[in-house]
Amino acid sequence: MIIFGSYILWTRQPDYFDGEMYPATIKMVKDSVAKTIKPKAFYSIGVQQYAIDVAYPLVSYQPNEKVTVIFETEHPSKAAVYRFWGYWLHWEELLGSIVAAFLLFQVAVSITNNPTAEALKEQLDYTPEKKTKYD
Repeated sequence: MIIFGSYILWTRQPDYFDGEMYPATIKMVKDSVAKTIKPKAFYSIGVQQYAIDVAYPLVSYQPNEKVTVIFETEHPSKAAVYRFWGYWLHWEELLGSIVAAFLLFQVAVSITNNPTAEALKEQLDYTPEKKTKYD
C-alpha cells in the first residue's frame, strides 16, 4: 500500500508539485468525428483560451459545472481535471494493482503449500536453541 501511494504521489501528469490550478467551466461540445456530445473543460490563462476533453469512466459532468484544472506552466494545454477519481486514481492503475496483488498472493500460496521433502524434514527436526536471558 505504501509503494502504491508513493507511486501515485510522484507519477501524476501534470505534476502535482509543479502544477498550477485554475478554475474551468464544463461545456458540452459536439464531436465532429463521432457525432456525439462530449464534455470539455474550458479555461483561460491571460488572453489565451484552452479546452480539454474531460470524458472519463464513471465520471459525469453537467453543463456550466465549475471544476478545477491542473497543468504545468510550460504546457498549459496539457491539463487535467483535478479530482480524486481521474487525477489521483486511474482505473487502469487500480485494476493493474489488484491483478498484480492477486497474482503475487497466488504465487506465495503455491510456494508455501507444497514444500519439498527436505524442507519438511528440516521443519520437523527443528528444535529451538536455548538462549540465555542476557547476551
